[in-house]
Amino acid sequence: MVPFSFAGETFAATPEGALFWPAREALLVADLHLEKASWFARFGQFLPPYDSQATLTALTQEVARTGAKRIYCLGDSFHDRFGCDRLPAQAREMLLHLTSATDWTWIVGNHDPGFADHCGGSLAEEVEVGGIVLRHEAVRDDPRPEMSGHFHPKLRLQVRGRRVSRRCFVMSPTKVILPAFGSLTGGLDAHHPQIMGNVGHGAAALVPVSDRLLRFPLAA
Repeated sequence: MVPFSFAGETFAATPEGALFWPAREALLVADLHLEKASWFARFGQFLPPYDSQATLTALTQEVARTGAKRIYCLGDSFHDRFGCDRLPAQAREMLLHLTSATDWTWIVGNHDPGFADHCGGSLAEEVEVGGIVLRHEAVRDDPRPEMSGHFHPKLRLQVRGRRVSRRCFVMSPTKVILPAFGSLTGGLDAHHPQIMGNVGHGAAALVPVSDRLLRFPLAA
């Protein structure tokens, strides 16, 4: 984990796309999109049906590594509002263990509004913790410090003639957009106008690599 400062607080970013807040003993993740493969299967597009288990295994490892006691999922945790109903038994067991072992908050996203069975934890449209607003999609004109997801940011670069893509955090003086944590999620280029229009001036892409945090300025 690589530390950085935001809104007067210290956070640690992981290469897997999670954000640990030591002062709050909290782990933040966005866009798990659990049961995305089973959603596509309903429409005849068959993908390997192991996305939820892979995502929850990675999340379990992050919780164990950080010792987090609180979890904030920043929306689109399920690919649709009935995703929790379709969880395979092993994945459901993993999720129920996580939600019972931590103070777990589901922030509702555009993919999972009003989902009824959320496998434990509590639901919220958004929350404010330590003066930082946690929500699914960034609100451009809100001057308060804010953390969100929704856009699945990735940094795409040409390195020695090869095109390289890495999930990244996008940060400006008042905004942080987390990458998608889900194992079966795509990504939007960090330079995309939809991202740049929401974070404002002074934005940078942050890419955690082992013990370093690579920072790439982003121009509107």
